[in-house]
Order: sequence, then C-alpha cells, then structure tokens
Amino acid sequence: MILRLSDWTSVQSFQLQQCIPINEEPRSATSISKRSINFGNQRRGKSVIVCGLRASFRKRQPSRVISKEGIQVIHALKLAKSSEQKLYQVLNEKLTRLLNADALDLLGELQRQNELHLSLKVFNFLREEPGFDALLPLYSDMILLLGRNKMVGEAEELFSQVVEKGLKPDTRMFTEMIGVYLQGGNTEKAMELYRSMKASGCSPDKLTFTILIRSLEKSGEQELVETLKQECVDYIDLPDKFIQQIEQKQVKEGHVNLV
Repeated sequence: MILRLSDWTSVQSFQLQQCIPINEEPRSATSISKRSINFGNQRRGKSVIVCGLRASFRKRQPSRVISKEGIQVIHALKLAKSSEQKLYQVLNEKLTRLLNADALDLLGELQRQNELHLSLKVFNFLREEPGFDALLPLYSDMILLLGRNKMVGEAEELFSQVVEKGLKPDTRMFTEMIGVYLQGGNTEKAMELYRSMKASGCSPDKLTFTILIRSLEKSGEQELVETLKQECVDYIDLPDKFIQQIEQKQVKEGHVNLV
C-alpha cells in the first residue's frame, strides 16, 4: 500500500498546498522503510488555480519537479491506458511504490496535461488509501478538471461525496464548484451554491467574487453583479480597489459596454 500520512498535522499542512519550488533539485528515491513525509517542511510559492472563467484554459505549468519515479509511472500509465487490466496492474505494482508526495505530484501532472481518464483512475485509486480520503485539495483539483471537461454531473457527485464523508468543503472547493456551474451556463445553481457557502460559515475570497462577477457581467445579470459588488465589502480588503481592477480587466478584454 502507499505509505500513510504520518499524522493529521501532515494533512493540514498539505491543505495549505505547500510544495517545493520548481528551481529546487528533484528528491532522490527513498527506501520503503523510510517513506515518512512531512508536508509541512515543503514550501510552495503562489499557487495559480485554473478555471474556465479565470485566466484561460491553457495547461497549467507544473508547480513541482516531478520525481524520476513519478515520470516513469506516468509513462507506464499512458502506455497502459487502452487496457483496464494493464492500468490496474500499473496502479497496483508501480503507483503503490511511490512516496505520498510523489503520488500526488503524479496526479497533479496528469491533471495539468488534461489526461482526464488517467486522472480519474489515479484519483479513485488514491482516495481509497488511508489518509488521502480527507485531503480537500485532492477533491478540489478533480472538481476543477471535471469542470474544464464540461462534466458537471460528475463534479456535482464528487462534491456531494465530500459532504457525505462528513468533510466540510473549504473556500477553494466551493469556488471550484461555482466555476463548474458557471462554465455550464447554470447561473441559478452557481448563486445557490454561493449562498450555501456563506451560510456554512465559509467566506468567499477574491477568486470567488472574480469568477462570479466576470461571468455574470458577460451574461448580462447586472442586478446580481451589483449585489456581489456590495457584498465584497464584507469579505475583501480594499473592496473598491478590487472592483476597479476587475472592471479594468473587463474593459481591456472587451467584455464591458461603456456606452
């Protein structure tokens, strides 16, 4: 089996989405008996989350250096993708040999490459392993990928599974699911989830408001846009400056009618 996370502190540290900067040297392989990982000691720079209503649909740049072992498993998965039996064999014989961090890096790389089928296989395999099922970023990344591939129903199901597990979705997970609805043109569900987000005690952030405001502006929902701009005051520092930045970007991209 894949090495278990050492303790809940490691899980919480991973939820901060820390990682090794890309200019550091790759980690060397470690023996199975020394597979304890301290995610808290790894450091990440600013994370850039891609959504259909954010910068673009372009593939994300890798946030970490993928280990040599991880690259080998990715190649093996791609070679085996046409055969369920071979995929199962790679997952059980090769993926289980990776460190936890390497397994997560591997999944992140597959998602970055928009390898939907392989990402789902690895994701479903990992979340059955002890410790992984409680990692909210694991689910958020998958919801993001499903949304980019217009799989709204599957993203909804995954979001529901998180709640059914007794986990509390965080700001990022709510925001990813809101983005999925907006990409699918379902403004009503997006706003419903936004209200549920606030009711649960989870505060929307700049990304949440940016996605909502830009999408609603494009669809002509001006009344909702004004409501969101007013609500920014309760959640965002320097809300006037934040709104001005959104409007300037919309004008630059030609989404706002100035007449």
